[in-house]
Amino acid sequence: MKLFNIFNSRRTWAWPYVLFLVLFVVLPLLLIVVYAFTTPTGSFTLRNFMQFFNTTEAVNTFIYSIAIALLTTLICLLLGYPAAYIMATAELKTPAVMAMLFILPMWINFLLRTLATVELFNMFSIPLGEGALLYGMCYDFLPFMIYPIYNTLQKMDRSLIEAAHDLGANRKEVFLKVILPLSVPGIYSGVVMVFMPTVSTFAISELLTRNKITLFGSLIQRAFGEGGLQMWNYGAALSLIMLLIIGLTSFFGNKDEQEAQSVL
Repeated sequence: MKLFNIFNSRRTWAWPYVLFLVLFVVLPLLLIVVYAFTTPTGSFTLRNFMQFFNTTEAVNTFIYSIAIALLTTLICLLLGYPAAYIMATAELKTPAVMAMLFILPMWINFLLRTLATVELFNMFSIPLGEGALLYGMCYDFLPFMIYPIYNTLQKMDRSLIEAAHDLGANRKEVFLKVILPLSVPGIYSGVVMVFMPTVSTFAISELLTRNKITLFGSLIQRAFGEGGLQMWNYGAALSLIMLLIIGLTSFFGNKDEQEAQSVL
């Protein structure tokens, strides 16, 4: 009976998740922090961060990566919102067919999709560069923008739209004053899900630009992969800077979402 009570307790079943978080989330983050503030010999230093801020190429790469991530997120939003809106308002089999079309490419590893995109550009003799990079980014991450917005629009109370029409609002006013504000949580989730991976990716840029364009993720990858143990501390500092930027983005974005919901 005592054994049954132990396994019937929610606290008991929570331990595997706690262990997973400690081993694969907390511990790696602590290692990044420790390496970022230490030298290869283990002594405390801020040299790793000073090396980043004193290297013009690294700072420019970081700014360029932020710009590419913002542009990719904007393009995905402009393409994804209409698709999500059509899926949420369409009838019969249209939503299911569109959802399947967007899900099918995700069944294939994103590296294989990127390599296929490279061959597609080569087939039509299109030069690889910034345009190819944006295309590949949007192709890989567009579904992450569509589905959060679609889920939000699908759960929206249709009586609000009917009430707006009854009060004399036209289609434009209904969209701008009812549908768009109610879809803000989905937009925020989509923006975060697209911006966070694009700002730190490196494989897509290396393949779709033939290493002509370097993103911040590539700097981190090279520090850990090609620089040897002597560069791990610098790579950890770069990773920590990236984590802080993503964390601040999530924090302020979540604050804006709460303000929007309070207005509604």
